Amino acid sequence: MITIVIAEDQKMLLGAFGSLLGLEEDMTVVGKAANGEEAIALVEKFHPDVCIMDIEMPGKSGLEAAEELKGKCKVIILTTFARTGYFQRALKAGVSGYLLKDSPSEELANSIRSVLSGRKIYAPELMDGVYGEENPLTDREKAVLGLVADGKDTKEIANQLSITAGTVRNYISTILDKLEVKNRIEAIKRSKEKGWFK
Repeated sequence: MITIVIAEDQKMLLGAFGSLLGLEEDMTVVGKAANGEEAIALVEKFHPDVCIMDIEMPGKSGLEAAEELKGKCKVIILTTFARTGYFQRALKAGVSGYLLKDSPSEELANSIRSVLSGRKIYAPELMDGVYGEENPLTDREKAVLGLVADGKDTKEIANQLSITAGTVRNYISTILDKLEVKNRIEAIKRSKEKGWFK
């Protein structure tokens, strides 16, 4: 019997996935979680074969939980987001599958069986963009943009990174050019849309 933990913050979907998988003769859902922390606790308690995880959940995200569960059980990300940045982070976390919620329901059960036989299952919509959509920003530029997103002004960023205000302005100018946007707010929005922000 294949044992499964499901992590999904929308209760209706959590119940629906549990019911669907419960209909499979070779599968049983041993735990249901509403966030990443609960998912990790359930995996440590029940040692399931597979954990099916949404990405955007309160507290610890599915990607953060997947990183912590690496090596403990197979993880399949099941999400509405076909964002290349999320997919790249999921690959780095070593997930065995990345499926979209609009996939046919029978595909989920088949994917679980495939993953347990050692295969990797990724939504075809994501494979096209995985190499062409890498984050163009350097680590330092990412740090600057992260502080901008936290609401820090130029002087505060300069103090925190031990650089001059002029250097911060140069970084921001480069960030806007690379992301092909006009201002800081658009830069933050673009990075979030691509899944480059945690």
